[in-house]
Amino acid sequence: MTGRRFERDEDVAAIGLGMVECTLPKAQWTHEAHWAATVWLIQTRRDIVVERDMPNLIRRYNEACGGQNTDTAGYHETITQASLIAARKALAALPEGTSLCDAVNAVLDSGLDDPQWLLRHWRRETLFSVRARREWTAPDLAPLI
Repeated sequence: MTGRRFERDEDVAAIGLGMVECTLPKAQWTHEAHWAATVWLIQTRRDIVVERDMPNLIRRYNEACGGQNTDTAGYHETITQASLIAARKALAALPEGTSLCDAVNAVLDSGLDDPQWLLRHWRRETLFSVRARREWTAPDLAPLI
């Protein structure tokens, strides 16, 4: 295991809400925080369809933190959609009623705590291409599921 694990549902919710409201300080937008926001959105925000709405939420958050969404920085469609698929797969294996913090920790413990997990499925040049940043690009090394 690497990185932070969560102990309180309130900490997960604060990250998710902070990202949606664009109030989460950029320094707190860590790899683990990405997963916390994702799980929070999937588990608690039934008004948000993450596959549809996450792109604009991320773009807006990036811009609120002074970032840009370009062909080389900011929002990345393939990474976002792959992460949602992976999160849903990990969450589906959990028992009903799993707490938010335990759900995030389970997602991280499923191998997604490794920031390089995507490179088991995509060649680096494919994943970091302009095309993959702009639109879903299927894995070219190994299936995602």
